[in-house]
Amino acid sequence: MNLVSRRSFINNTSAAASGTFLMPMSSLFTNSDNKWSPNAKEYKIHMIGHGHIDPVWLWPWNEGVSVVHSTFRSVLDRMKENPDFTFVSSSPQFFQWVSENDPEMLNEIRTRVEEGRWNIVGGWWIEPDVNIPNGEAMVRQGLYGQLTFERLLGCRAKIGFNPDSFGHTGTLPQILKLQGIESYAFMRPGPHEKTIPADIFWWEGLDGTQVLTYRIPISYNESRSVRNRVEQILERFQKQPANSFMAFYGVGDHGGGPTKINIQSIEELKNEPGAPKIFFSTLDRYFEEIRKDKTLELPVVKDDLQHHAVGCYTAEAEIKKGNRKSENALMTSEKITAIGSVVWGANYPKKEFTSAWERILFLQFHDSLAGTSVPEHSEKARNGYGYAFEIADNSAYLALQKLEWQIPAEDPDSQYLVVFNPHVWEVNSVIEYPLPWNPNQQSSSVEDENGNALLHQWGTGVTQTGNRNKNLVARVKIPPMGYRQIRLKKGNSPAVLNPARAENNLLENEFLRVRFSESGTIGILDKETGQEVFANGETGCNAIVIDDKSDTWSHDIKTFSNEVGVFKNAKMKILENGPLRATVRAISAFGDSSLTIDWSLVSGKKELRAEVSLDWYEKLKMLKFSFPVNIESPTATYEVPYGYIERATNGEEDPGQRWIDISGKQNGAVYGLTVINDAKYGYNILKNDMRISVIRSAVYAHHDPWKLDMEEEYVWMDQGKHKFNMQLIPHKGTWKENNISRIAEEFMAPSFCIYQGIHEGRFPKSNSFLSVDKANIVISAIKQAEDNNDLIIRCVETSGKQTTAVLNLSFVDYEWKGDFRPCEIKSLRLNLSTGKIFEVNLLEEVV
Repeated sequence: MNLVSRRSFINNTSAAASGTFLMPMSSLFTNSDNKWSPNAKEYKIHMIGHGHIDPVWLWPWNEGVSVVHSTFRSVLDRMKENPDFTFVSSSPQFFQWVSENDPEMLNEIRTRVEEGRWNIVGGWWIEPDVNIPNGEAMVRQGLYGQLTFERLLGCRAKIGFNPDSFGHTGTLPQILKLQGIESYAFMRPGPHEKTIPADIFWWEGLDGTQVLTYRIPISYNESRSVRNRVEQILERFQKQPANSFMAFYGVGDHGGGPTKINIQSIEELKNEPGAPKIFFSTLDRYFEEIRKDKTLELPVVKDDLQHHAVGCYTAEAEIKKGNRKSENALMTSEKITAIGSVVWGANYPKKEFTSAWERILFLQFHDSLAGTSVPEHSEKARNGYGYAFEIADNSAYLALQKLEWQIPAEDPDSQYLVVFNPHVWEVNSVIEYPLPWNPNQQSSSVEDENGNALLHQWGTGVTQTGNRNKNLVARVKIPPMGYRQIRLKKGNSPAVLNPARAENNLLENEFLRVRFSESGTIGILDKETGQEVFANGETGCNAIVIDDKSDTWSHDIKTFSNEVGVFKNAKMKILENGPLRATVRAISAFGDSSLTIDWSLVSGKKELRAEVSLDWYEKLKMLKFSFPVNIESPTATYEVPYGYIERATNGEEDPGQRWIDISGKQNGAVYGLTVINDAKYGYNILKNDMRISVIRSAVYAHHDPWKLDMEEEYVWMDQGKHKFNMQLIPHKGTWKENNISRIAEEFMAPSFCIYQGIHEGRFPKSNSFLSVDKANIVISAIKQAEDNNDLIIRCVETSGKQTTAVLNLSFVDYEWKGDFRPCEIKSLRLNLSTGKIFEVNLLEEVV
């Protein structure tokens, strides 16, 4: 069975099993004599020619380039044969390939677009996963996508289009609307996965933005006569608020597009007595018709659109980590170089940033980021993330080295670092750098530019050569979006009033006492409340192994709950023993796999850090970390792209971004725990038990209903070594009151340490360039505008409350004051020539 027909068979079999096909037909059509019922002609069917293209899935990306070319050629040929035939397509990446490889074809397509027959939809660089990319990546999908459409085809998309994506975040309506997209079409989750009051509805985001949304019935593929598809849609839509629907047809997944049989069958139905009104159409025409009908009473859906293929939140762990790390690195580097280009003459490599973003955006295609493609593509993805990270890392450090060269460092008997804070609030950072020093032979003192002593210690370095076998670990306050110079010299460190310490199976600072069980699980006593953080004591971070025989997607799975064992028999070792930081290593095992977690407490901070190293060799298993929090009446909150959502504590697997929180009542007061991580996206909460999905070992691109034969050899996912980091934050009060959004930003983008030689300089030894006065306002992006060197400053309200905030743009001696709706994304455009600031949309246009 070829790839196209195989996936069509899979889709149809799954839909039939779940009740999507409502057959046999009842009143609208009688199959025995091909007669339509009297009321069938009251319905209108917009026939949407489509050719879904997975640029990667069961084939490499370069084959996807060929599929795009052949599909578009076929569509253009069909248009020559039938003057009424229309077609819709998305993904500016495809048209970029065509422009480079076949400019004449692009000219043909542009002509058909101008005629209104080739309908450009989507507006995003690719059809991505719409849960795993962060909010700024979704902004860039539309920014680069819409501008590319305009450059190549002279138009922009009006309709958002992600038919095959495996779920849709509830913050998407605002992002779409700010990109000039008023409507949205999707297919997954289907009716058996998500109940909504109608398949044409208003989708309302967390901030109140609404987009008109359509759930594609049955499938986006149809290679045969469209008669059966029309029958199915009429049956399904009998109780819908509208009598006008869209039916998609054409060969898809590996491309192909509408067939001659498709088109001939439409022509036949158009003239069949008693049939519905059937005609070639586009998404633009359909949504325009719906909007014009003022009699329609469409329901409003205030929710995200889940769940489909929940295993995709965890499959292919290195792709997930690469996405998170590279997104964050690019955003941070843009901030530094954008400010630096104005203040100290740093280079802003706009062309390189664009290239890096386009690489990341392509790798966010749903079958890539979901981990459901072939292993050859996983290698391509790792290289792509490395490419993006290299551009980001080089750009940031070169910019900061240019800054440090302009900051004086005069004492040849001292060693200097410039520490840079990429956030718009003051941070109290613990920095680490391998400075040459032998603490066994001479005492050390670390101080800021004013001579204030800083708490520090020496940690073990990664090398054992010469005098750089120790790392300086120091705590320093750094101004908002700014820097501070620190110096290491001979002297004595100040006494520590509340040192962090490690002893046997114990970690402790002034806020937390952490205990370790024989299996490696932890208990935390919150000294402020006198209560245990975890229910039943030492039960936190239990590494639970779950039997997981589902396919790569985990089709028709809602929960992963069949527990078959835990990591245990832990060996403990003290790595650091204060006074600034204490660290204990716990090593445990299950089967052929081992788990190493380095747990650290820092003096003065109510947070527990964990560096996780997993060596995993299980098959058809999943690993979850369990955190059963000692609270009643729990409420679960997940960070999602540019927002958050509260979800039921029913144990179902859900997608999230960097953090997940569970809060409730403890002794009558609000108490909770937030867990932040730098690589994971799958979570679930059952009552008070909060779990992170760490790893799952499926076979690459194994799709139900195909069954594995365990006597055969397969390529298994996620075997071997994996590393990621976590931060646990027990908190009194709500997560909002504890500024979790800011803490997550600091966790993902720690301060930069830049080594200085001895030289003169004209800049002060500490400075701040940009700050905001409200803790719930995060500046997520600072970049140069796409059309000139204006600066774009993206602000996000993170706590769901109306806020008036002031931005102090000290680097240009200017202030801006504005009002934010709850969860609003607000973009500002700073004209560097005039100093004026304008609010703009996500396409960087004044609104």
